[in-house]
Order: sequence, then C-alpha cells, then structure tokens
Amino acid sequence: MSIRLLIVDDQELVRIGLRLILEALDDFEVVGEAADGQEALARAEELRPDVVLLDIRMPRMDGVETTARLTGGGLTPPPRVLILTTFDLDEYVFGALRAGAAGFLLKDSSRERLIEAIRVLHAGDALLSPSITRRLVETFTARTRPPTPPGLLDELTPREREVLVLVARGLSNTEIAERLVVTEATVKSHVGAIFTKLGLRDRVQAVVLAYENGVVAAGEPA
Repeated sequence: MSIRLLIVDDQELVRIGLRLILEALDDFEVVGEAADGQEALARAEELRPDVVLLDIRMPRMDGVETTARLTGGGLTPPPRVLILTTFDLDEYVFGALRAGAAGFLLKDSSRERLIEAIRVLHAGDALLSPSITRRLVETFTARTRPPTPPGLLDELTPREREVLVLVARGLSNTEIAERLVVTEATVKSHVGAIFTKLGLRDRVQAVVLAYENGVVAAGEPA
C-alpha cells in the first residue's frame, strides 16, 4: 500500500521538485499539493493523506496553526506532519512541534534523508535528530517553560522516568534497550506507558515535555 502524501509550500518550484523526487518511488503517492495553510486544510479533508510535508512560513496561515488544525482531531486518523524549513533554529518550527508535528527536516537535506523521514513518520515514530532537534528544543525551552499539571510526572515509575530521560537525549528504542540491558519490546512498553500517562502523541512531544519540565537540562551529558 502506498504512502499518501500532501505537499504544502508557497513556492511552486519547491512543490514540483518534491513531487518529482517522491513520485519516482513505488511506495509513495503524491495525492495533492497546496500553496498555503488554508488550502492545505481543505485538501487534507478531501484527500486524507497519510503524511503532510509542510512549509513553516506561508501566507494566510503559517505552518504552526496549520499543524495544530491538521493534528487536532478534525481528521481521523490525523495525518503525520513533517515540517520542512530552511532554518535549523526557527521558533516557528518549535511551535509546530509543540502543536503536534511529528518531525522536521531542513530543505537542504538529501533525497535519501527526505525519503527516510517520510517512512519513519508513516511507521508511527517521530523524526528526532539529536544534532538539530535537541539544539532547537534546548534553545526555546530555555526561554519559557509552561508547567506540566502538578503531579503528572509523579505518575511515572522510576524506570519510566529513566526511559523518558533517554528518549529526550535522542536515543532510539534499540539504544535504550542496550543501555538498560532489557529487550526492545520492554522499552516499547515503557515508551507506550509514558505516552499514555502524560498524554503525548509521540517522541517529539516527549522530548519537549522533558526539557520544559527539567527532567533533563541543556548541556547535560547523555
């Protein structure tokens, strides 16, 4: 079954370039394009894509609001949102991650990286790049930390809190399993419990929450 894609960018040449790359693959189907956030919402409602490739800065409705609207429950199931940006430390990107985006990618990334990112998101995981996502999260959570409801983090077991720290450091399930000397299935179970208890969609939101609430701090070693 093909992964259904919606490309959203206010630059026509960017949309054309992405379409040419993605339609060359047998497991990808570009079902539509949009030039701004408002058009993206209408097209997503009509076409029900699996993954939306979304520019962050657009006229009429930017990527942050568009992300929130796409992932806010209006579509069932909601599409996975991959933010595309030319800025690796863009406050709009951080806002989009908090709004429910599953990951982000720089527009100068390689073709292979783009393809990998789409497949990772479609599989239900989040695209976490320790070299970029962590730096972005550290930069903007250092400015403001909206509190998590009192006692919510107390619902985590000591092992779940340990797993949350390692997720926030950008480790994969396999790497966490090796670090804790447990099976990968056990790690997946812990991660699922963390998401349920904290009301999180994915690993990106787990990273943001961990930094915002001091579970990990910028500059700490992994």
